[in-house]
Amino acid sequence: MKFYDKATLFLATGFGISLICPFAPGTFGSAPGVALAYALACIPWQFQIIASVALTLAAMPVCTCAEQLLSLRDDGRISADEWMLFPISVIGIPLMSLPWWAMIIFFAVTRIIDIIKPPPAYALQRLKAGLGVVADDFAANIYALLINWAIYLTFFK
Repeated sequence: MKFYDKATLFLATGFGISLICPFAPGTFGSAPGVALAYALACIPWQFQIIASVALTLAAMPVCTCAEQLLSLRDDGRISADEWMLFPISVIGIPLMSLPWWAMIIFFAVTRIIDIIKPPPAYALQRLKAGLGVVADDFAANIYALLINWAIYLTFFK
């Protein structure tokens, strides 16, 4: 395996986390997204949107390549779609001013929505290659963003 392939697989599996987890590899592999969300919380929400779009676009070829390397469509060990898109679910929420456990709530909401995949998220995963792997998570994260904002406004504002 070439260095490029190894590096891509490393990114696609949440820095290898999804490869070593015996259960819930997508959930554990999405953990790097929490650090990414905190990092992006330090910039204005407009730039968070731009960064989230860039991460979404970057996740597509990473997931496409990982599918080819793992020889399985939307392999559960591929978590780049989860961790690279997680920041979408908390855009604009002032994470740094909230208690640490608020992130646990936001993360849980996002994972539940990703697992449930309300329409049209479920249908989007039928798209080909990395587009399908990422599109359903993009839609799920938009739903999670709305719910997380409702939680923020109701309990933390």
